[in-house]
Amino acid sequence: MNRQRGMSSLALVLLLLVLGTLILTGLNQQLTTFSALVGGESRSLQQQASAHSALEWGRVQDWLVSPEVQCKKASTWRACLRRLSESRVLLIAGNNNLLLWRAGEIVDGKIHFLPHGWSDFCPLKERALCQLP
Repeated sequence: MNRQRGMSSLALVLLLLVLGTLILTGLNQQLTTFSALVGGESRSLQQQASAHSALEWGRVQDWLVSPEVQCKKASTWRACLRRLSESRVLLIAGNNNLLLWRAGEIVDGKIHFLPHGWSDFCPLKERALCQLP
């Protein structure tokens, strides 16, 4: 009888070890998945902040009215101003992964960007006009 009780105790300990290992393995897989999700979200937020910086940097640059398309580059991003008509312009800024746009107008020979004119989607129908040249 004593021998059978010892075996059942040993089997119970082994069962607990196996269950604990399975639980810890599942938690490790969840942690790995969540870590990848957080990393991707962090990279996305960094890219978006970089694109917004590019748009704001492009907004404060001195742009000429005469060329139809003109671009300026700083570090990892570019900003290009595209003249759409005699009175409308579009600022395109960002890098190859993410672009933002800002509408503006030409008043008295100077470019003024609309206060709420930025967009994260292209405001034009022609997709080719929304890309960085």
